[in-house]
Amino acid sequence: MPERAPDIHGHCDTRFAAVRTAFEENFRERDELGAAVAVTVDGATVVDLWGGWADPDRTRAWERDTPVNVWSTSKGPVALCAHILADRGLLDLDAPVAVYWPEFAAAGKEKVLVRHLLSHRAGLCGLREPHSFADLCDWETTTSRLAATEPWWEPGTRSGYHALTYGHLVGEVVRRVSGLLPGAFLEREVTGPLGVDFGIGLPEKDAGRAAELVHARTTSSSEQAAVFSQLTPAALAALTNPAVGADEANTAAWRAAEIPAANGHGTARAVAALYGIFSGRGAHDGHRVLSREAAERVREGQGACRDLVLGAGFAGETEIGLGLWLSGPNGSYGPNPRAFGHDGFGGSCGLADPEAGVSLGYVMNRMGTRIADDPRKMALVEALYSAL
Repeated sequence: MPERAPDIHGHCDTRFAAVRTAFEENFRERDELGAAVAVTVDGATVVDLWGGWADPDRTRAWERDTPVNVWSTSKGPVALCAHILADRGLLDLDAPVAVYWPEFAAAGKEKVLVRHLLSHRAGLCGLREPHSFADLCDWETTTSRLAATEPWWEPGTRSGYHALTYGHLVGEVVRRVSGLLPGAFLEREVTGPLGVDFGIGLPEKDAGRAAELVHARTTSSSEQAAVFSQLTPAALAALTNPAVGADEANTAAWRAAEIPAANGHGTARAVAALYGIFSGRGAHDGHRVLSREAAERVREGQGACRDLVLGAGFAGETEIGLGLWLSGPNGSYGPNPRAFGHDGFGGSCGLADPEAGVSLGYVMNRMGTRIADDPRKMALVEALYSAL
């Protein structure tokens, strides 16, 4: 007998009842364990729902303030840090990275631009030498190896998803300019002043309220082998060097580390607030974080192409702006092709649509098998736009 779907808590404006229905269906029909979704329209919260379980044994209920690791949904806040510095005239996105990080010029990278880091076009999607989980958790080890390595392709010509390296690349530039690692910079400039429950990593004091990630339902070994056989060396480096998943993300070492591309922790409400800065054209809750011009620049497309790392997972070409993915013809972030956002490995999502004035945050702990466009997320996005 299937288990009864959990009670859903929070509030949802009547106009957005379809979002609540989709959220409930995620539990009944799409194997959701614990999750939350939040939506803002013109800065006002219209959906704030949560339900299910924070652990695989179903002993802890998902609460209003339950944070969870959101994987690459973290990349939006990291990009925000760089754009704040650029908006203040402290960082030139068209300057070579080596202007701020001289060691980075090694191995033919002297012409790699800051914008190439933001748009996954630097050719540094993964390291060529073996890089362990412990190495990834060590900031200096990871950034020094990235500075020394050579690109997998000619920088600036194509995008190739920098799954784990993105946060160290952009984050080291943030550190060189501001003196702060991106987690500390984000807290000082954004999440602290705005009271947003999101951080890079997770303080030990908050471990007891955090949700535990749960493995995706596995595919067969033959199916996995077929997928990996199609990956290029660059894609293998990006996605498996090191290979990380739920087991690693539940450890104290992961939560204590600075891995800005992948170990952001927060609530759905926090994700909606951070992406709401972009949908609010730089402002949130009466606070201006970016100028309107800087907020618009975030979605400045850098050219559509079949991504060199994720290409096999999409039907056609995709396009990345200066830190976030454009919805484009795939409709990953709704029907507005210029809406934008970022998905996290296994399902989570942050979405911004300035034309509609909408932001969405979705977080969960049972991971799906997709890097992007998880069916649960897509059901919520489709329900949101049906209500607008």
